[in-house]
Order: sequence, then C-alpha cells, then structure tokens
Amino acid sequence: MKPATWGRLWCHMDFMRLWTSQTIGAFGRQITAFALPTAAILLLSAGSFEIGILNALEDLAFPLLGLFVGVWADRWRRRPMMVVASLGRMIVVASVPLAFLLGALHLYLLYAVSALIGVFTVFFDIAYQSYLPTLIERTDLVEGNSKLETTQSAARVVGPAIAGFLIQLVGAAKAILADTLAFLTSAILIFSISKHEPTIPSSGARRRFLSELREGAEVVFGNSILRRITACTATLNLGSGIFFAVFLIFAYHELKLTVPLVGIALTLGGAGLLIGAVSASRIVGRLGLGPTLAVSILISGVGLAIVPLALYISTVPILTALWIGLWMGLSNVFIPVYNINQISLRQAITPDRLQGRMNATIRTLVWGVLPLGSFVGGILGVYLGILPTLVFGALVSTLGVVWISFAPFVSLRDVPPTPS
Repeated sequence: MKPATWGRLWCHMDFMRLWTSQTIGAFGRQITAFALPTAAILLLSAGSFEIGILNALEDLAFPLLGLFVGVWADRWRRRPMMVVASLGRMIVVASVPLAFLLGALHLYLLYAVSALIGVFTVFFDIAYQSYLPTLIERTDLVEGNSKLETTQSAARVVGPAIAGFLIQLVGAAKAILADTLAFLTSAILIFSISKHEPTIPSSGARRRFLSELREGAEVVFGNSILRRITACTATLNLGSGIFFAVFLIFAYHELKLTVPLVGIALTLGGAGLLIGAVSASRIVGRLGLGPTLAVSILISGVGLAIVPLALYISTVPILTALWIGLWMGLSNVFIPVYNINQISLRQAITPDRLQGRMNATIRTLVWGVLPLGSFVGGILGVYLGILPTLVFGALVSTLGVVWISFAPFVSLRDVPPTPS
C-alpha cells in the first residue's frame, strides 16, 4: 500500500465531515481530561490514590466490554453507534457542571462520570476505527489516519491552554460544559455523512456470538504482526497509566505550579504530537515501517523519564513548566508516529468483516492495562513516592520496544498486502 498524498482526501466530503467531527470532539475531550482530575484535586482534595482510581475507571470499560462491542461493531452499522456514543457522552459530562451549580459535586459523582465516559468511548472508538476503511479507500488509510491524528495532536497542543484558561475563568467544574457542546456538534456532523454504509457480509449460517468473539481473537493472536503490535502498545500504555496517575499531583503539589502553568506545560508538550503527526509518513519513508515503530517507542519513553528532573532544575515556576513541556514534547513527537503507522498497518492487513473484532480485541488488551497502570500508579504514589513512580512508569513504557525489535518487524519496510 503506497502512502496517499496529503491532499487527496480534501475533496472527500464525507471524510471531511468525519474529520471535522473528530476535531471538535478532540478539543472538547482535552478540556474534560484536564478539568475532571483538576476538579477532584483542587475542589475535592483528592490525592494520588483517588486520582489513580478516577483514571482507572475511565479505562476499565475496555477490558470489560471491548470484545463484546467488537462483535456488535461487525454486526451493526458503525455510524449510528458513533452518533449514540457521542450523545451519551454529552449527557454524562453535562452532569458535572450541573452538580456543581446545585452544590452536589462529590468525588463519587466524578467516579461515575469517568466510568460512563469510558463505556461510551468503547463503543465510539471501536466503531470509529472500524468505520474508516469503509468510508475511504484503503490506499488512503495512511493519509486519513494522518489527518485524524494531526487534529488530535493539535487539540492536545491548544486544548490544555484553553482548558487552563477556562478553569481559571469559570472553575474546573463549569469548564466541562464546553465538552458537552463539543459532543453534541460531533454527533450532528457524523449523522450528516451521506455515504451509504455497506451491509456487513455474513455467512448463510446463523451467526453465533461466542464463535464471532473467538474469530476476532484468532485473527489477532494468529498473526505475528498484530500480536506483537498488541504487546508493544499494551506495555507502552501500562507505563503511561502509571506515569499519568500521579503527574498532576506532581505538578500541583510537588512543583507548586498553578493551573495556567500546568496548562502551558501540557500545551508545549502537546506541540510534539502535532510535529509527529505531520512528520509520520516522512519518517517511515526514511527509516522503514518496522524501525520507525521501534525508535518511536524508545524515544517516547526516554522523554518521559527526563520530565521528573523538573523538581531539581529550577525554582522559577515558568522555567519548570518549560522543562516539562520540552521533554514531554520530545516524548510526544513519536506517539503519533507510532500510532498512525501501527493503526494503518492493522487496518490494511485485516479483512473488512473482521475490522470491528480485530480493533476490539486489540483495544481490549492495550486499553485494558490502562486502569491497571492507573491503579498501580496511585498505590505506588502513596507507598513509594510521587517521583519514583513517575520514573518507574516511564521505564515501563520504554520496555515496549522489546516486542518489536525482532522478526518480522526488523525487516518490515512497508505495509504487507491485504489478505484475501
């Protein structure tokens, strides 16, 4: 599969609707991702254990529901699933500012909101990744994923700064209202896509749920490329879960940074995501697919490991924020490079009828370790300390490179052909 040119999909109006929807939703999610734990820390006095639980609950839905949703995504039409999931998340996040205005904001409510966001996200993400290959040509997958990843990255650049400003202006709870509007707009745009979604083919025999579930697992574990990609991404996410379970505690309590300064640090770090997203195809063209994936994991983990040194670099808050932004930015450059290429690889080598189950099986495993990482990070933050927990999480992320440092990845230069 040859990479598509950057401009080919600009004329694909249905893809543009999907892309615009994803862009608006991504900016809204950045606000909630920042504001929800900030509200827990600053308004409800949550510590590292509570934040670990809060983060874990959002990711818990993937190991619990992911495989089942994958079967449904291969049985049902995927676009309506995305619309319903967006509207569901809209209702859930609206409960936070409402509870705050009524004087009923409680940590247990934030736990419930986090868990329900996770449930709807499972449905949306599995349907979303499985829908793209039916919306555009497979030769355009790298371009499509690059565009989608670019705006995700742009949201992570600008989103934290916007979130920090809104939190400073109206408070953490009320700032989440912006995400409610973003999810509503996203649902409307997805609903407006005009291309007919093809009926998912089935055999003449009556389909059995458990058989379909097993078939999805077999396509992942029976393919050495998909199997190693899954193990690598799971290791990366485990370490990230540990790291980010205590990162905001580190920033607010250890470094004494204000909300706007944390927003600036995250914005600078997010700039790396944007750089990586627009450079992904160029990097893979120079290094080859397999080496690109390995280098991306290695440098990403090293960048995170340097972030905690901010505690010893400077007592000037703005310089501390700049240090965090610089090294988190280096780490983030290679996250979209890895994601764009591994997702495009997965989509290209999997038949259409198995896209939902393939994505669900992989998502269940790689996202399933996130709540474990968050929980472990929260525990380690209490008993080991915040700084050692950050370093440990970064090192675990780096170990993901081990899974893709051998055959078939070392000699993989391009995406293999789609199996018949």
